[in-house]
Amino acid sequence: MIEERIESNELLDRLPPHLKQYIKPQNYEHYTPINQAVWRFVMRKNVDYLSKVAHESYLDGLKQTGISIDNIPSMYGMNRILKEIGWAAVAVDGFIPPNAFMEFQAYKVLVIASDIRQLENIEYTPAPDIIHEGAGHAPIIASPDYAEYLRRFGEIGAKAISSAHDMEMYEAVRELSILKEAEGISEEKIEASEKRVEDLQNKEVIASEISLIRNLHWWTVEYGMVGTIEDPKIYGAGLLSSIGESEWCMKDEVKKLPYSIDAAYQDFDITKPQPQLYVTPDFAYLQQVLEEFANTMAVRKGGWRGLSKLIESKQLGTIEISTGLQVSGVFTRMIRNEDNEVVYFETEGDTALAYREKEVIGHGVSRHKNGFRSPLGKLKGINLAIENMGPRDLSAYDFYDGKPIEFEFDSGIKVKGMNVTGMRNLKGELMLIQFTDCTVTYKDEVLFTPEDGDFDMAVGKEIISAFAGAADYLSFDLVEHQLSTLGDIVAISEEEKTLNTLYKKVRSYRESKDDNLAEILDTFKIVKNDFPNDWLLPLEIYELTNASEILVYLKSLQVLKPKVSHLIKVGLELIED
Repeated sequence: MIEERIESNELLDRLPPHLKQYIKPQNYEHYTPINQAVWRFVMRKNVDYLSKVAHESYLDGLKQTGISIDNIPSMYGMNRILKEIGWAAVAVDGFIPPNAFMEFQAYKVLVIASDIRQLENIEYTPAPDIIHEGAGHAPIIASPDYAEYLRRFGEIGAKAISSAHDMEMYEAVRELSILKEAEGISEEKIEASEKRVEDLQNKEVIASEISLIRNLHWWTVEYGMVGTIEDPKIYGAGLLSSIGESEWCMKDEVKKLPYSIDAAYQDFDITKPQPQLYVTPDFAYLQQVLEEFANTMAVRKGGWRGLSKLIESKQLGTIEISTGLQVSGVFTRMIRNEDNEVVYFETEGDTALAYREKEVIGHGVSRHKNGFRSPLGKLKGINLAIENMGPRDLSAYDFYDGKPIEFEFDSGIKVKGMNVTGMRNLKGELMLIQFTDCTVTYKDEVLFTPEDGDFDMAVGKEIISAFAGAADYLSFDLVEHQLSTLGDIVAISEEEKTLNTLYKKVRSYRESKDDNLAEILDTFKIVKNDFPNDWLLPLEIYELTNASEILVYLKSLQVLKPKVSHLIKVGLELIED
């Protein structure tokens, strides 16, 4: 019997609360005998075919990650074995936000959607499922080069800034995936959900960082090939886990392109086979392109463009100033000078200050619940930047604790108030100054008044980095995800219960190696008479019996049911092999 508890793994213990909220129990007993048969069919087909076309680490990886051909894997078993190669796995709630998905990877944790596709979607499902994640993603991380690429991708991808459109798209795709795999949903509701996704896909928007890096993820982690254009091998999880696409992708109709940063600008359609794929010469080259892309991101470039991306996202983000001070919140405004340098910024609502990803004591959301605002840059007529002033310099420019002061920045922003104290970073640079009774003005506009409370002024010449999320995730309550009912036990009809009972019976015959031919053939007669639409169970019975009457029946199903004819053909070939 497969155990349900999760094997202790220090990587799982390190996960922050905002990632743990997406984890749901695997509930192994929820898998039906039909689910197990679907897993077995796909895995037998894949392993047979992929041994010829997949990257060499795939088959070794199946063994190393504890993935069986006959049984849906349990998180317990996978974690016990993944621990040996420095990774872990968790069951998650279907589609999760892109940044969260990336961050799990950064922690070296594979996220596995524990649900499994329905029999009618055996070849492909747009919803993440355990076949895609467990049989696709997990085995390939047995390659150390690839595993490091995946970790590094997560680290960089988690910082990518998304747009409001991205989040709308995520919610729409998540809803569609839940509806498509749930029981008893009307066609009208599914069609309406599909239209919403289609409308959003067709909307012309400027590509965000997360959308570009998601393209890179798609063309490598999901649909990547490795080797040469003439002789590519499969390593992408989407190809490894799809019966249809793993064969389709090898055909000449699918254009093979050398992998480069250009892949970031090639969109994809999750609902259709891909018309082109990218081939990397080796896994090390993936890292090279990733770093090339990271150099274009706001996390490395900062400046007004980085802050602008955060403002447009309308989501929690962080800027880092040249002194190392990090400001995390929802950014709403900036003022730039004629050289396009940011000379002032604002956040609204809960804001926290940090240094080296740790909250600055006394500067969490309780102090900055109404946002944070500050000028940046150099003071007018003074060549020395404030951050570089030592105690003697400060006194020379009348910066005395407990004394009133008035000064003006090059930008024209004026600050007038009572200087209370300053805070320095580890290099000794001033990074924060506190004032009371303070007024901040710019031209004819009042930016801050004494009625607003104490004024905490960030010190720094420029913004050197901007990225998604909080500098210190503990500064904010980020646990807000509601688990869906996807994968929960649903009411099934008496007819479905009976069919599952028959699948279970055949499975027990196979596992016990029971050769009671008469009983097995009686089971076939029930399937033939009562379940004429089922094709997988007759295949399993034929595998056990080699009975000619079942073969004749399967051949007749191929004619009657052209949509599954090729699947029956595949099943017969596997049995003959």
